[in-house]
Amino acid sequence: MRTLGVDLAAAEKKTAVAVIEWADGAARLAQLSLDIGDEEILRLFGTSDMTGIDCPLGWPDAFLPFIAGHLNFDAHPVLDHDGIEGRRLLAYRDTDRFVTGQTGLIPLSVSADRLAHPAMRCAVIQAKIAREFGVQARDGSGRLAEVYPAASLKLWGLPTRGYKGRGAPETERLAVALDALSTAAPWLDLAGHDDRLAASDDMFDALIASLTARAVALGRTLHPDDGHRRAALTEGWIHIPRGGLQELSG
Repeated sequence: MRTLGVDLAAAEKKTAVAVIEWADGAARLAQLSLDIGDEEILRLFGTSDMTGIDCPLGWPDAFLPFIAGHLNFDAHPVLDHDGIEGRRLLAYRDTDRFVTGQTGLIPLSVSADRLAHPAMRCAVIQAKIAREFGVQARDGSGRLAEVYPAASLKLWGLPTRGYKGRGAPETERLAVALDALSTAAPWLDLAGHDDRLAASDDMFDALIASLTARAVALGRTLHPDDGHRRAALTEGWIHIPRGGLQELSG
């Protein structure tokens, strides 16, 4: 099995990918790259069994009617979201609220935070994948799944806080997180990329996305139940692990 992890940024710069090859109870980091364009992502998607992407695959269901209502001077769908609670439905998806309930972490809002621009790029990438390989369901039931590295790390009992950034404290925390991962997953061969991973939170997140893609492929993530299934198909669904990291090597 080959899994692809993508830490998607708004542009090629800071977009990272990690490909892991799995066989005989072990895993090897076969490719680790930074500053990646859409065509390389598509190429790697085509050669991978499962892809985990750290970016929303959709927007809140309430968001489009709200924008359309504003555009067309239709007050009803706009006034439905008067007040902070109404605006939360515009900012956060069903899966975002689910992840918060499971982990205590609050994903960034795809419609009201820094994720908006990467999500636009992700929508284009999804369209390119559909054109070349077929439509991939946004709930992760195909070969593309939305992942959230911080949630994966937390549920695997690994450090999650403070490694984002380029300062000395962040770099030190990233090295600690990488050491903890290596200790928890001795079956994972980083193929000499340790120093690069310890120096780039983007590449580290791509690695975690690829590991989470393996969990998705093995059915070891939380899937939407009847109460979440409809929204997952339109808004997207963040796959978070439901088992330990050690289960991935089997």
